[in-house]
Amino acid sequence: MTTLPPPGTNFFPDDSIEKRVYNFVDELKEFLPIPNDRNRLGFALVKYVKGEGDAPEILVKTQKLKIENITPEELAKKISSGVSQIKPEE
Repeated sequence: MTTLPPPGTNFFPDDSIEKRVYNFVDELKEFLPIPNDRNRLGFALVKYVKGEGDAPEILVKTQKLKIENITPEELAKKISSGVSQIKPEE
């Protein structure tokens, strides 16, 4: 029995919205220790930046995140200020 090689991975360009949002969320690992929580939050924030998802204040409550060393309200403010710097390219 043989195994095929895995498919290639396409990465986002460094200047894309997705890359900037996921990099920002990775900076929050002090407050969000679980990598899967950060991935879910990053996905939801990409949708928010593109105008399709909920605001960070709502996401912090609904994403069932394990939050450490900060209150949910402070985390929501930190996320809001970070996401406000990421503008969609038009």
